Amino acid sequence: MRFAFRFLFPVVLLVAVFALVFNVPSPQKVAAQQPTGVIPTVTSTPTGPFITVSYAEQINIRSGPSSYIYPAIGVLLPNETAPAIGRSPGGDWIQIRYPGIPGGIGWVYAPLVLLSPGANLPPVDAPPTPTPITTPTIDPTLAARFITQVPPTRLPTFTPPGPLSIPTYENISAQAGGVPMGLVIAILALIGGFGSLISFLRGR
Repeated sequence: MRFAFRFLFPVVLLVAVFALVFNVPSPQKVAAQQPTGVIPTVTSTPTGPFITVSYAEQINIRSGPSSYIYPAIGVLLPNETAPAIGRSPGGDWIQIRYPGIPGGIGWVYAPLVLLSPGANLPPVDAPPTPTPITTPTIDPTLAARFITQVPPTRLPTFTPPGPLSIPTYENISAQAGGVPMGLVIAILALIGGFGSLISFLRGR
């Protein structure tokens, strides 16, 4: 009897475990709810006149239509666009909208950008010239250190030259007894030539 109990107990336990495993309900898959509406898409198309940067590098946006008077307040990259508002009276500068600065308006140089086809911009007057924050002043004490004082010099005095002495030459023809010097030289040359001829003939 004890042997039969030892043999049946593991069998009964194994059957009970199998029954519990196979009777557990399997989880059901729940499908996620799919949206049934249409998701709107936002497309931005520029309205009105606009400019496109045609320069190969970034360009400056200035507070007025001048690169010497008005400071730079921002930049535009190549192929970047911006709404155009107006032109300077000469047409060299274009006024654009540039958010992020006081007033939201700037100016770009017209040869560096392309205006949208058919754009007709009204002329716009230049804004007031900006006043410098500080006025440069020169300290006279500091400037005096760099200024060299040149002492006055006496002007050169003019000393008149001495009397001009002209050398005089004696008349050689008068010393030779009135005979011209050219004639004396010719006679001597003739005598020398005659003597050379005689020497040559004797040598032969």
